[in-house]
Amino acid sequence: MLKKLLLSIIGLVLFTLYSCSPKHSEIIVAEYGKYNVTMEEFENAYAKNVGSFENAQKDSIQNYNKFLDLFVNFKMKLRDAQVRRLPEDEAIVNELSDYEKTIGASYLLEKELYEKGIQDLYDKRKYELRVSHILLRTDKTTPEEAEKKALAILDSIKNGASFEDMVRKYSEDQFSKNKGGDVYYITAGTILPDFEDIAFNTPVGTVNQTPLKTKYGYHIIKVTDKIERAPQIRASHILIRKEGEDKAVDDKSRYQLVQDILSKLKNGEDFGELALQYSEDPGSKEKKGDLGFFARRQMVQPFDEAVFALNVGEISDVVETQFGFHIIKLTEKTKYPSFESEKKSLRDMFERTRKNSDYEKLIDKYDDEVKLVMHDEVFKEVVSNANEVKINQQYWESDLHNNFGDKVLFTIGDEIYTTDSLYSFAIKEPKNFGKVTDQNTLNGFLNDLKNQKVIEAKAKDLVNTDKEFAGLMDEYKNGILIFRLQEEEVWNKMKMDTTEILKLYEQTKDSYVWPNRVQYREIASKSDSLLNEILGMLKHGSKVDEVIEIYSDQIKINNSELIDANTNAITKAANELENVGDFTDVIRNVNVWSIIELVKKDASRTKTFDEARAEVTSAYQDIESAHLENQYVSRLKNTYEPELFYEELENAYKN
Repeated sequence: MLKKLLLSIIGLVLFTLYSCSPKHSEIIVAEYGKYNVTMEEFENAYAKNVGSFENAQKDSIQNYNKFLDLFVNFKMKLRDAQVRRLPEDEAIVNELSDYEKTIGASYLLEKELYEKGIQDLYDKRKYELRVSHILLRTDKTTPEEAEKKALAILDSIKNGASFEDMVRKYSEDQFSKNKGGDVYYITAGTILPDFEDIAFNTPVGTVNQTPLKTKYGYHIIKVTDKIERAPQIRASHILIRKEGEDKAVDDKSRYQLVQDILSKLKNGEDFGELALQYSEDPGSKEKKGDLGFFARRQMVQPFDEAVFALNVGEISDVVETQFGFHIIKLTEKTKYPSFESEKKSLRDMFERTRKNSDYEKLIDKYDDEVKLVMHDEVFKEVVSNANEVKINQQYWESDLHNNFGDKVLFTIGDEIYTTDSLYSFAIKEPKNFGKVTDQNTLNGFLNDLKNQKVIEAKAKDLVNTDKEFAGLMDEYKNGILIFRLQEEEVWNKMKMDTTEILKLYEQTKDSYVWPNRVQYREIASKSDSLLNEILGMLKHGSKVDEVIEIYSDQIKINNSELIDANTNAITKAANELENVGDFTDVIRNVNVWSIIELVKKDASRTKTFDEARAEVTSAYQDIESAHLENQYVSRLKNTYEPELFYEELENAYKN
């Protein structure tokens, strides 16, 4: 009893301590002036710096301390930017506005179009649907008549008529008509987006509520099955072909053969050995019947239907196809992959199959939300007066500009877009240059301009409605402010004093050293026998230039700069030569043969000031910028008197 009471008290104390421990948003890890840095702010910044919270948790207290130093300096600089009223600077305001408009549109499309579309594809592709449909084509009648007929058929089905009877009576899809409208199993990302959406939103055993219009006509869709999808399966089979002149007799005898094989399998004989002995499929026989991995619909339908109905290890009954009689064994099923592993291929699939249709739907939704108003009558007037005006700067001198340039084509809220807006938009795109502005061309430009402006208008409020985007904008804004401060406090104050640079060179010139260097000429050929012939001529006194001229169409000459003698095998070979004009024997150089002639040799030495000028200047800039940076940070520290509580970082990423 006492033990239980003691444990209860300990538990209560621990609970009380845990409950009373301050939140990380309340723990102060640094103060500067009247401002502070919380543990939560530090943790978020550090995790972002090292890539993730997991990486941050594993890091050392020493690294936390170093980062806190830098982070407080960063925060003091941002405060200094506010004091200088840099956020109100016109150039900065304009840059932020342009960035927000451009990035906002991209961000919105990525999040609302791509991310949602890819996730939707992934979720749908976990399943496959078996569907049937009734198709009423619109190439043989008017769309209105086809729709009216489709609605009448749908009413009949809702009132109890058999879907299959309606297929036989009315469907104009010759492929599926004789199969009760069955189009077999479908997978998201492989069919028309609108057909896919309707099918995946229709419960099994029911039909869609309204006819679907596609480029083929009007569809009434019935979903007959929904199953979990195995992306790929692996199977083996034994094939006995239908052969012989007397088909009836031969089919019967060969069917009996396959039944005998099936009996052997049921009695425990090995599938692979029986495939080796009996199968008449030359492609898989020697692999003990193995067909490898394949996906749904890659095999003929009777085979496909049978094999996908099996469990791993199961053997089918006899399956008949146009190729003969099969006995099938399912050997493997792949699992549905993780979202991350499929993300790239799903994005590619989305781009190919759904992006355009989903984009149009998104734009239609945003049109209403941003209060888009199209002035269609004005646009018709502009089109009729375009008079084949071309997309170039001559537009600004045309009658179209003079008479219609300020005509409003559409508005979004308080923003107006005119004929001049349309032509300015078109002229900016190089691929449009010189195009004649007929109705189709202008329609395309207007649609593109309208869509762009609708997206930009929708993105305008992201900074207030989307926390992640607001964070991105804060980061960019902070980056601009820090850049401006560095410009004012460091780069603009830096003076390139030649005397000081020369002084630095004298103090550090032992750091600027040339290695042993060589300059060479290479005679190269893929034929070693040719180079041996040339080598013989050189050894017998022929001049290199003369030999090169004789064999110019059979050899390649490479002239090097003065480079490090240890760069590669060729430079090393050149460095072994004693005198200028000496040459090597024929040597192998990657995929060619070479003779190397020494052109120049320069022993290791200290670089002259002129030779080292770029390096010394860079080093001087680093030293000077660090000095100016330290001066700036020191002034900030004098102003804000920062205090850092390193001991608090012991609890970083805990609780």
